[in-house]
Amino acid sequence: MKQRAQFRCVNAQDAEEILRRKDVLVLDVRDAENFRRGRLECAQHVSMANLSPVINGTAKDRPILIYCYHGHASREYAQVFCDFGFSEVHSLDGGYEGWRKRALTASRPVADRTLQQWLAVQGFSASDVNSVIANATTPLMTASHQGACDVVRMLAAAGARLNARNADGNNALWLACVGGHLDVIATLVELGVDVNNRNDNGATPLMYAASAGKADVVERLLSRGADTAPETLDGFTALDMAATVECLTLLRRASNALSAAEA
Repeated sequence: MKQRAQFRCVNAQDAEEILRRKDVLVLDVRDAENFRRGRLECAQHVSMANLSPVINGTAKDRPILIYCYHGHASREYAQVFCDFGFSEVHSLDGGYEGWRKRALTASRPVADRTLQQWLAVQGFSASDVNSVIANATTPLMTASHQGACDVVRMLAAAGARLNARNADGNNALWLACVGGHLDVIATLVELGVDVNNRNDNGATPLMYAASAGKADVVERLLSRGADTAPETLDGFTALDMAATVECLTLLRRASNALSAAEA
């Protein structure tokens, strides 16, 4: 049975990436006066009084970003959208106040000359750890794909957006899995990258690793808390997609352990 979608809490950096998507619906659930004084670009004001028309008039696969004052009420609204079958719902942690304070803090320049040189060689702006190249690829994604663990840590320390997603909806962890870099996978999760990020097809890094027959990557992801339950938009789990006996065994063991824990 296909699981009901769960909303995702995102920080200001992640929200900035989501806002770059042209199809995102941004909802402000604060009072009308505060909405008038200041709001996120393209935001629409909603309350429980006018929520039904918004829900009924919005496609269920349209991404939703909801924010309030400090990130509490937005979660309640996000749950409502999930209950009505929306597949991608985000609640902004810290709310508008957190967003506003972050905007008032200027991004610090890249001071490390080694990192500047690495950025330039890879085709990024030497002064921006969050610049992008083709396919909305970020420096963190590139370093993760290359297995450059030291660079990954430097980028994170310099303010790189940990959960930025490329044009396919994949984060840096997916690229580390493609490269098979176990140390980078562990580092990214340690830094706070979402181990269960779902791309535009609903696939997680664990699903990719299972389908590619990368048993060592599957094992590393499972040890870092990867969930075996999510399904793609077509209803397939990582277990369904396992390409080798080794991957199948690891995933069955993890699924059985979870079932036993829940019993």
